[in-house]
Amino acid sequence: MEKSNLIEMNNVGIVVENLDNAISFFLEIGLKIEGRGMVEGEWAGRVTGLVNQSVEVVIMITPDGHSRLEISRFIKPTTISDHRTAPVNSLGYLRIMFRVDNIDELIPRLLEKGAELVGEIVQYENVYKLCYIRGTEGLLIGLAEQLNNNEK
Repeated sequence: MEKSNLIEMNNVGIVVENLDNAISFFLEIGLKIEGRGMVEGEWAGRVTGLVNQSVEVVIMITPDGHSRLEISRFIKPTTISDHRTAPVNSLGYLRIMFRVDNIDELIPRLLEKGAELVGEIVQYENVYKLCYIRGTEGLLIGLAEQLNNNEK
């Protein structure tokens, strides 16, 4: 029997201090909660290398059902470093990009939740409107509105 070459990205994980604020922010973008719970104990620490851990986790899913975001709040052990406000040209985690339907309507709602526009909303040819924002807890989030609806 031939091995399958199917590879599926399951989720992107981020760590935050305030899980409820992060959930509220990503709900505003349009994600839905798929599940929420605790991941703890020795077995979980064996996966992450953090020994005995206690982490509150929420899985959020895009409306199309294809992409997930795992948002974690570490209770034990406490977090030891912070990369949230690194500039866009930093090594490592860069940003999460979402395709949205109406960027001009979404941005004011996100600004009300404390987001900040990094640069400005720009239009790339007749294809996309794009921008970066600093969202909840300073996380870098990209937003793109596809202008040609026939290519969604």
